Amino acid sequence: MVVAVLLWTMAKQLMRVVAIFVFLTCARIPAAATILQQLTLDEMARKSTSIVHVTVTGSREVVRGADVFTLYKFETLETLKSGSTTREVAVPGGVAEGIRQVVAGAPTLRAGQEYIFFLWTNRSGLTQLMGMSQGLFRVERTAAGDRQASRVAAGERMVDAAGHAVREETLSMPLTDLRAKVAKALAVAVSAAASGVQGQRASK
Repeated sequence: MVVAVLLWTMAKQLMRVVAIFVFLTCARIPAAATILQQLTLDEMARKSTSIVHVTVTGSREVVRGADVFTLYKFETLETLKSGSTTREVAVPGGVAEGIRQVVAGAPTLRAGQEYIFFLWTNRSGLTQLMGMSQGLFRVERTAAGDRQASRVAAGERMVDAAGHAVREETLSMPLTDLRAKVAKALAVAVSAAASGVQGQRASK
C-alpha cells in the first residue's frame, strides 16, 4: 500500500514537471517593449521600398531563425510607390512550430480589410511594415461614401531623431489626401536627387 502511494506521488510530480516543460516550450515570455524612432509621412514615403493599397486575403505563421512571424497575404488594389513585387508582409510575433512570441506594438491585420502598406524589404528578402504600426493605415468608407485612411496611435515607446521620448497621435485623412502627400514627398525626393547629381557634375 505504501509503495502504491509513493508511486502515485512520484507520478503526479512527474506529470507536473512535464506540464511545466510543455508550457515553457510552447509559450515564450513576451518580448520587451519595442522602442521605435518616430517617422514622418514624408520619411516613410522616401524610405519605403513600396507603398500599396491592398486587401488582406489570409495569413500563415512561420519561424525565421529564432523569431516567429505572421505572414499576411494581400491583393494589391493600387500602387502608390512601385518597387517590391511581394504579395506578403511579415509582422513580428505569432505561434508556429510550438513556439509563441508576442511583440509589443505589432499590429494584427484582418482578412477582407483594406489597408495602405508602407513596406520595406531587408537584405534577407523579408518584407515588413515601415516603422511597425507607423507604416499601416486602415482604409474605410465614411457615411458619405468617401474613403478615409486612418492610423491609430502606436502602442510602443517612441523617440524622435534626437532620442527624446515622443507620443504618437492618431492620424486620419481622406485617402485622396494621403495619395497626394505621398506623391509630393516622392516628387521632392526625386527633385533633390536630380539636383545632387547635377551639382556633382558641375563640380567636376
